[in-house]
Amino acid sequence: MSGEQSQTAPAAASIRAAPDGTRHAGLLGVGAYRPVRVVPNDEISGKIDSSDEWIRSRSGIEARRWAGEGETVVAMSIASAGKALAHAGVRPDQVGVVIVATVSHLYQTPSAASEVAHRIGAAGAAAFDVSAACAGFCYGVAMARDMVLAGSTEHALVVGVERLSDLTDPFDRSTAFIFADGAGAAVVGPSAEPGIGPVVWGSDGSGLDLIRQEQPWDVAFYGGDAPEWPHLEMQGNAVYRWAAYEMAKIAQEALDAAGVSVEDLDAFIPHQANMRITDVMVKALRLPPSVAVARDISGQGNTSAASVPLAMAGLLESGEVTSGDLALIIGFGAGLVYAAQVVRIP
Repeated sequence: MSGEQSQTAPAAASIRAAPDGTRHAGLLGVGAYRPVRVVPNDEISGKIDSSDEWIRSRSGIEARRWAGEGETVVAMSIASAGKALAHAGVRPDQVGVVIVATVSHLYQTPSAASEVAHRIGAAGAAAFDVSAACAGFCYGVAMARDMVLAGSTEHALVVGVERLSDLTDPFDRSTAFIFADGAGAAVVGPSAEPGIGPVVWGSDGSGLDLIRQEQPWDVAFYGGDAPEWPHLEMQGNAVYRWAAYEMAKIAQEALDAAGVSVEDLDAFIPHQANMRITDVMVKALRLPPSVAVARDISGQGNTSAASVPLAMAGLLESGEVTSGDLALIIGFGAGLVYAAQVVRIP
């Protein structure tokens, strides 16, 4: 070859297999539901003595989606689930487990998952809700992966859904512009190769007060002369410091657990908490420019448990990622809880 040495393209990175290597699990499909109503910053800023420019500079949010009449937690879950099942080519009656991650299904019981399973036609499926705030979807994916690997189910449906506008104080300068509504879903099932890496997850209960419902329901409705609807409250600066700097370490641990490097990644899909947090994590991880970074928060707002699947669906819709791409996902929030894993885009 004219004195030139032939070069062989490097092999594509693979997620490290489960210990026994006999069965693999992956994301088979993803779907999203975004509420119809778009709420620009100008609609919010007057109530908190703020401005569009201030909100953008603090959070990166230009607008958010708020659910309207009929766009309930269950209804949005069903809509996103239908899209995920269609994308995966999996029938509802093939789903053995339904997991719904949410903190805004305002019923102690029955679970949203039970109703979702019934209404999509997943007859007989195990169904339960997960309360892990903004890490809820990643928690659900981790559990679904382990169930598939163990043979407890062939297919699991994981939904992240929130209607946080119900729990937001429109006059709270620290939170009124942040929270939003929506749903994202993924189907987890058997795959030819490892499609979901080991989860790195945990919690730090010493930070319980940093993000929380301001009072329990019994105090809200029975603690005074008149019922007062409880809202979410957050110590923004402390949350920023924790998420921006500690979660980059967790993300790196997830890469190590999966046996891949940042150079192997095609996408980084963090919880859409704040654009500045995302920027700090990108820098701390030293992500190459070739890695697509999800910034769904700009037009969607912070949807807690729904943000990772919504952002993943958004990257697919825009063409920034394609099926088979390698992505690092991470969720983190109230608790303080966190979870991260490497996945193949369905």
